[in-house]
Amino acid sequence: MKPKERIDEINLVRAFAIIGVLMVHSTSFAVTETLGSSLYPLYNFANIFFKFGTPTFILLSSLVLFYTYYDRPADRSLFLGFYKKRLMYILLPYLIFSIGYYALRHYWYYADRPLDVALADFVDKLLTGKAYAHLYFVFISVQFYVLFPLLLYASKKWPLLTKGFIPFGFAVQWGFVLLNHYWLSVPNKGSWALSYFAYYFTGAYFGISFDRIREWLKPTAAKLKSWRGPTWALLWAGWLAFGLSHVWIWYVTRHDGRWFNTLWYELLWNLHTFCTALVLIQVAFLLREWNREARVVRLLDHLGVMSFGIYLFHPLVLFYYRLHPVTATYWFHLWYAGGFVLALTLSWLVVTLAFRFIPFAWVLFGNVPARYTGLPKPSAERSLSVGR
Repeated sequence: MKPKERIDEINLVRAFAIIGVLMVHSTSFAVTETLGSSLYPLYNFANIFFKFGTPTFILLSSLVLFYTYYDRPADRSLFLGFYKKRLMYILLPYLIFSIGYYALRHYWYYADRPLDVALADFVDKLLTGKAYAHLYFVFISVQFYVLFPLLLYASKKWPLLTKGFIPFGFAVQWGFVLLNHYWLSVPNKGSWALSYFAYYFTGAYFGISFDRIREWLKPTAAKLKSWRGPTWALLWAGWLAFGLSHVWIWYVTRHDGRWFNTLWYELLWNLHTFCTALVLIQVAFLLREWNREARVVRLLDHLGVMSFGIYLFHPLVLFYYRLHPVTATYWFHLWYAGGFVLALTLSWLVVTLAFRFIPFAWVLFGNVPARYTGLPKPSAERSLSVGR
């Protein structure tokens, strides 16, 4: 079968998503420690407005999976290959980083804990994505990997089902939200795939129908004058309205101590991050159309390719950086900004150099296309023409 056309814009969206993740993580302490500062609205804005990283990654992951696999025969060899790649490039790095981060926390905070207790606790956290705060994302992804073969088989056997993927995803996600709000009280709700079904099923629909989606989202001057122009304007207006409302509700809660019904926080997060993912895809198309060889576009492309490794590694940078806080008022805000800059640049550099000089860097940081490394790849990796 002829390989499908590579979607170059995906890496740009991944770059935006990892920037969002790093912004949220690098301001997580600031929103509690700078409450009385005149710059607190800025910290709150950065911490809330950039909360689109994980939902965007989930939507992209689903899009890539269905774009890559939908036209292939859904047979045993396809699913065996799928799980082999997930095991090599996702679960193995997850296991290694889980061990590393858990050992780090054990050394710093729980050095006196008995070994048998620590091992039992580690196994529990490994199986639930809690070995370190950011690893829940892989735990969510594994849940979707379990679902993927069933959904792929059903969508190929009954193609009409795909037309209802987006409303179905929202219905299931909000069914879970409402059940949890009124009856279930599930602990760590954000670590369960049901909390992200709207993004996963939207990504699945986009992957299956990508040619139509690209035609709708890819902006041109002619399309701006057609019916698409008002729909794009509505999307961008909704993105700004929901995003700023999401920022506002958390500012009022954090700064003034006023709490609202938790469903409002859930709704604004959902609408804000969903619209953001669509806007970022359109921005990626705009950048590619503007100049795909521009330096900023090539940098974003490279950042997106390295994003999984950066995601895994950056908390280590922030951990050691925060061991050396500053107390002088003059440097205080620069220190917080430095955390974001260092987490981005140092993680990016480490992952890039690892792929450039270490033949088995994929064991730590997952898969990247060979053209970004300069090193030969195992044969299993050469088939990944679209993404992870």
